[in-house]
Amino acid sequence: MQASDRFNINSQLEHLQAKYVGTGHADLNRFEWAVNIQRDSYASYVGHYPMLAYFAVAENESIGRERYNFMQTGFFDAFWSY
Repeated sequence: MQASDRFNINSQLEHLQAKYVGTGHADLNRFEWAVNIQRDSYASYVGHYPMLAYFAVAENESIGRERYNFMQTGFFDAFWSY
């Protein structure tokens, strides 16, 4: 691998890290990384109907109530649960 290849790979990585918050960066600490993972997981649960339906059945709640709970607690718990 030549020096130009390494520079190109690093510049691509920096571009992805700037574009997408969840990819992290060198100064990202453990807490911020965990918050990103939890927030992204809850957003995915809300956005994928089959997964949301699974949680609704498992918790014996309506799908709308589960969506509401994920949207309310997902954001705030990600910042205050630690």
